[in-house]
Amino acid sequence: MLERTRNKKQTEITFALPAGHPAGEVSVVGDLNDWRPGAHPMAERPDGTRAVTVTLPADQRHGFGNLADGGHWLDEEGADGHDGRNGLLHT
Repeated sequence: MLERTRNKKQTEITFALPAGHPAGEVSVVGDLNDWRPGAHPMAERPDGTRAVTVTLPADQRHGFGNLADGGHWLDEEGADGHDGRNGLLHT
């Protein structure tokens, strides 16, 4: 799930996953962090869901994915599109 807060110069994106799915650590990787696993790990919230918030410049496009333990990629249903391999996000 993606949650967005926009203003003229930037967009704050919260990437979130349901409680307990999947087990283990998950991080958001993509153009926003040079595809570095662990750069934006999701942290557990009080309700058991996991999330991380990233602030990006407005009016840009980013490829991204959610990378889980064991090298498993998770699709983001809330993405603005897909390029055949990655989710796409427009800020």
